[in-house]
This record gives sequence, structure tokens and C-alpha cells, in this order.
Amino acid sequence: MQAAPVIPVIVIDELEHARPLAEALVAGGLTALEVTLRTPVALDAIRAMRKVEGAVVGAGTVTGQRELADALEAGAQFVVSPGLTEPLARAASREGIPFLPGIATAGDIMRGLDLGLTHFKFFPAVAAGGIPALKALAAPFAQCRFCPTGGIGPGDAGDWLALESVLCVGGSWVAPRGPVDRDTITRLSREAAGLTR
Repeated sequence: MQAAPVIPVIVIDELEHARPLAEALVAGGLTALEVTLRTPVALDAIRAMRKVEGAVVGAGTVTGQRELADALEAGAQFVVSPGLTEPLARAASREGIPFLPGIATAGDIMRGLDLGLTHFKFFPAVAAGGIPALKALAAPFAQCRFCPTGGIGPGDAGDWLALESVLCVGGSWVAPRGPVDRDTITRLSREAAGLTR
């Protein structure tokens, strides 16, 4: 969560886009890459991106232990989930892989703390109440740190990063779906990497 201020949330539809996209993102300074398990080529995309020097590649949209096992087999270096369940959290702990589960309520955070977790994805960030909601949630949980994701873009990422409890934000604007325009993606990445926390 401290590798860069923005973690690209990546959806890969065509495997041949994976490596050029990772190269463009890393060239711009974004090294922690979250490949969502939303398409048939996602696991192969993780494998391809792992070959890019400087890239730290994780699996996103991991919703259960089977997907966790598949992500690990593909070489994922961290795992992101849209929610928090005890079986998935315990499995990730057993595997020793960094795990960032999604939370949206105080109860979610308390369950996470019971499982030994202190770092969470606040998701869906904008739909769950935006910055005021995260400020209210973070207040009683000073030990926790967050990566807000969902609806965040270049216009408001800096506002989220200004919160003391926020280490980074997740965003798809730096890695649009489709063919890779390296120059544009590297420029967007450089701008995102320059955001201050």
C-alpha cells in the first residue's frame, strides 16, 4: 500500500494487452498492479505482468478460497477482495500473502481486527458515502489504514490521499480497458504517482 499513491485496478480482456500495460504503468511510477479476476485471461495476465521488471502484481476481486489458490498459482504477490469473510482471511493468513479485504462498515472493520487485520480497502468508496463516511469510520479505529477504491478519479484522488488514515487509493482511470496507448498510460501513471499523501 505504500509502493505508490495509486494502485491501478486493471481489467484485462485480451492477454496481449497485459505486458505492455504493465510496462507503461511501471514506467510512469506505478508499480503495485491489481489485476481483477473478472475475465477469462486474468490469471494469465498476472503471469505475463510478473515478467515486467519492477512490477508487483496482485489479484483483485478474489472472493473465495478457490480464487485465492488460483491467484497464488499464477504468481500473485498480494490479494484484494471486495469484501471480508473469515474463511478467505484465514486462508490468506495461512498462505502468508498480503491481503487487502474490502470493508464498508464499522462491523466489517471490527471483524477484520478480530482476524488480526489492520489494513483494508474501503469499497465502494464513493457509493459507500465518500470521504465523510471514511472519516467517520476511521475515527474510532486509529490503528487502521485504508485504500479507498470505487468511483475515485484524478479529480478527487488527492482529496482522499490527504486523509491521515489513507495510504493509497485504487483507481481504474490510469489503466483503461482495451488496446494499450503506452504514452497516454505512462503520462497518467506519472501524474498519479506524483500525487502526495
